[in-house]
Amino acid sequence: MLLPIIVLLLCLLGGGAVLFRLMKSKSKSNITTDLAMQTAQEFVQVQDIHGNFLHTQDGWLMSYLRIFPISLDLLSTSEKRMLISKLTAELSSFNYPFKFLAVSRPVDISPLISELSALLSTADPKQKELLRQEMLEMNTLTLSGEVVERQFYLILWQRQNDGTERDLLDKVKRLAQHFEEGQVQTQLLKQQDIVQLCNLVNNPSYTHLETTEPENVIPFLAKLEV
Repeated sequence: MLLPIIVLLLCLLGGGAVLFRLMKSKSKSNITTDLAMQTAQEFVQVQDIHGNFLHTQDGWLMSYLRIFPISLDLLSTSEKRMLISKLTAELSSFNYPFKFLAVSRPVDISPLISELSALLSTADPKQKELLRQEMLEMNTLTLSGEVVERQFYLILWQRQNDGTERDLLDKVKRLAQHFEEGQVQTQLLKQQDIVQLCNLVNNPSYTHLETTEPENVIPFLAKLEV
């Protein structure tokens, strides 16, 4: 009497496991299909980039300010304290939120390699050997991707409304002025600079490209109607 019951229970458990696996596989398939149908703009939440602004799909307006680094090793202890005090005083009057972003960007060292190549024609045999070794080392660093520079940005944002662009641009310029007063150089990013920054953050295979055509730097995917 117990054997049929045990067989029935095993069949029920096996059928339930198979049904659960099929439902889970279907759910994963639907998620994969939805992700495959996303365009690049939908994935990064970018609606448009023009002028000095990036428009997001959820209704926010963003502007970017690049901060050029300074070498603290070249400053004395007293000069460092003066710089810290100056920046603290300048930024204490800025009462708007902002985000700090630090990214690494590949450096184009081809001009350095070209300069070393030009020196070969006037160098003596020993110098030529040293120059060739240096060029080989530079090429190795280029291929390995280890030659990078750190770039620093401040991001300001505001909800899109009438007059938002003018208001946000005024805030960014005031923030840039505070840094300039503190002897730190800044740059307000324009359309092409913002495109390159987005590509640098979202595209790991991005290389150092200097171009004025966004289409040559970042891919645009068209949304197809099915």
